[in-house]
Amino acid sequence: MAKSIKNILITFIIGCIIFVIGTLLSGGFNYESINEAATSFFFYQLYAFVLGYSNMLFFDFLNRKNWKKTETIKRIIIGIIGSTLLTICSLFFLRMATATLMYNIPLNQFLKGEKIAYYQFGLWVTLTIVVIFHIIYFYNKYQQNRIKEQKVIAGTASAKFDALKNQLDPHFLFNSLNVLTSLIEENPENAQKFTTSLSKVYRYVLEQKNKELVTVDEELKFAKTYMSLLKMRFEDSIIFNMPEKASNPDSKVVPLSLQLLLENAVKHNMVTSSKPLHINIFEQDGNLVVENNLQPKQIVKKSSGVGLNNIKQRYQLLTRKNVFINQEANRFAVAIPMLTKQLSVMKSINSKSNFSDSYVRARDYVNELKGFYYSLLSYFVVIPFLIYINYNTYWGVKWFWFPMLGWGVGLVLQAFKVFVNNGAFGRNWEKRKIEQFIREEENKRWN
Repeated sequence: MAKSIKNILITFIIGCIIFVIGTLLSGGFNYESINEAATSFFFYQLYAFVLGYSNMLFFDFLNRKNWKKTETIKRIIIGIIGSTLLTICSLFFLRMATATLMYNIPLNQFLKGEKIAYYQFGLWVTLTIVVIFHIIYFYNKYQQNRIKEQKVIAGTASAKFDALKNQLDPHFLFNSLNVLTSLIEENPENAQKFTTSLSKVYRYVLEQKNKELVTVDEELKFAKTYMSLLKMRFEDSIIFNMPEKASNPDSKVVPLSLQLLLENAVKHNMVTSSKPLHINIFEQDGNLVVENNLQPKQIVKKSSGVGLNNIKQRYQLLTRKNVFINQEANRFAVAIPMLTKQLSVMKSINSKSNFSDSYVRARDYVNELKGFYYSLLSYFVVIPFLIYINYNTYWGVKWFWFPMLGWGVGLVLQAFKVFVNNGAFGRNWEKRKIEQFIREEENKRWN
């Protein structure tokens, strides 16, 4: 019902516009009376309603069909040919009804007096509007497809991010139970303390693993608690140094990243009282660095690859900043980026791309600008040529106005998109719509 009212309103507005244009082309507003002007306005509205509404129904019928991507040209040809035939038939029956019912002209006389020139004005008006509708329709469809593609990319990244986070729960529990098993044999008293502390630590794991980012202060506090568990087993064989708080309280890292790095350091290095493991955590150039002296175990089990790879992949899904690994003869360090703000929309990173976001946006804008100038140049070349054709064929009906106005509206929309940042079709419109759709999906997922 709402759509029908909207279509009726559109046909009324179109009728008003065509009434003004048609009156100007036929000599201006030189009506002898108000009744004559009202009658003329009524007929324009009648023609606009019949032609406009019938073409809208035909357009909706085409939209309901499942067109393949390869059938775009076919869809356009069928749309234009169908609208042309529908317009000619509608004009014929309108003219016949007007002649026979209002002016009492016999049907035979009406048919004998019909000429193709009587249909040119209505046909050009309808086709101009149909072309504009097709342009708007395919532009909106293009934008919707782009948005769907971005939603699929973001959804894939989100699913991958969840899968990586879900690795942390069993991974942490498995390794903690291994430590507990060792403690039960070596020091039963510390094993009891470890069990109590483990419940507190594991609660943090359950609370933080579903977050994309946590503050550095939270991670440092958790790392300190986790190291206290390890020191129950290794005692003075581990020397641990870290800051109490981050220099920037708003800086963030991926959750459980420090725990995974500390766990790796203990897992792959000898930890003895004669060769203690020194672990330092400090800030450097916007990164949080976890550094330890390198003293590899002689026999070490094959790594599962969960720890360091998990951190790297989670950062790749959240930011363009990289995780740095530096291994020297007697030193091993991993630097994880400290992010200053949490991203509301996860980025899908193409590792093969060497272009920054700024360069890509600038390149796209230049292409849009070139496209607009080409369209503008074509407009000032083609329109005078159409006026020349109209003048040398039949100047009685100045049909050049319709392509000139229709194309002009398209140029205005294109200029608005190119030169206006924010707006219904501005340069930032697509970005805002993509972020809006992804935020909606994220809200559904988290709520």
